[in-house]
Amino acid sequence: MLSEKELAFLKELTEQKVPFLIVGLSAAVLQDAPVVTQDVDLWFKDIEDVKIAKSIEKCGGIFIPTLIQFQMPARFGGEDFQTLDLVLEVSGLGTFDEEYKNALEVNLQGIKLKVLPLEKVILSKETVGRLKDKAVLPALKATLAANRSPTQR
Repeated sequence: MLSEKELAFLKELTEQKVPFLIVGLSAAVLQDAPVVTQDVDLWFKDIEDVKIAKSIEKCGGIFIPTLIQFQMPARFGGEDFQTLDLVLEVSGLGTFDEEYKNALEVNLQGIKLKVLPLEKVILSKETVGRLKDKAVLPALKATLAANRSPTQR
């Protein structure tokens, strides 16, 4: 799912105590949902936090800030950082602080990451209502039900 450098970047963010969440289908995958995604959506408390740019630069990438005059949102650059996407808000949910407080912690190759709970991923997908979001809802709901099942505890 992630390159070595992307994993190093996530580790650096956690070491620098940069508040961020993994959201979207990547969060669902990290909770055992049988879905695929082409990117990893990262939601930051403060996209202007200088530690974000420093962290990715330390790992060989670049942070490209929002360029209002060209209507280009902030993003990451570099050959090894192709799957990381920045999310500025998640439809149907509360503020970053509200969602961060209730986030799950998962361990990915020794890195403790905060992820949006599956219930919230489902709520967001339902709110957006795009065809591709509707298509994954049955798998997400089945995973949620299985995770709640007494036999799975």
